[in-house]
Amino acid sequence: MMFHRLVPALILAAAVSLPAFDDDMTKLAIEVKTLSGKPVERASVIVKFSEGRSVAKLGKKTRTAWELRTNQEGVARIPEIPRGKVLVQVIAKGYQTFGEHFDVNEAEKTIEIRLKPPQAQYSSH
Repeated sequence: MMFHRLVPALILAAAVSLPAFDDDMTKLAIEVKTLSGKPVERASVIVKFSEGRSVAKLGKKTRTAWELRTNQEGVARIPEIPRGKVLVQVIAKGYQTFGEHFDVNEAEKTIEIRLKPPQAQYSSH
């Protein structure tokens, strides 16, 4: 009969001793717009976790790279990645390719990216 009292205490002790991995994760949104502020639809967005806190989550490997497309509002949402430094790359037809590192230390963050039109082509002939 003593076993029934011991089981809930063991479960509670195990739950309290687990590390808080959710504190090391962040939800990220990437907003892609033109220089004038118009959303860029179907832009290719690549997000790679480059450095920061541990990527182990209860013995499982956490996903550290995402390849998405923006929606009609020019937004791509990444559910959860480890906090730390991430590389964001954006490729859209008719615009210069964008790439930059960002420090992400919040539980949720929105990064706004403004794409530039292509540079003029010069010929030496």
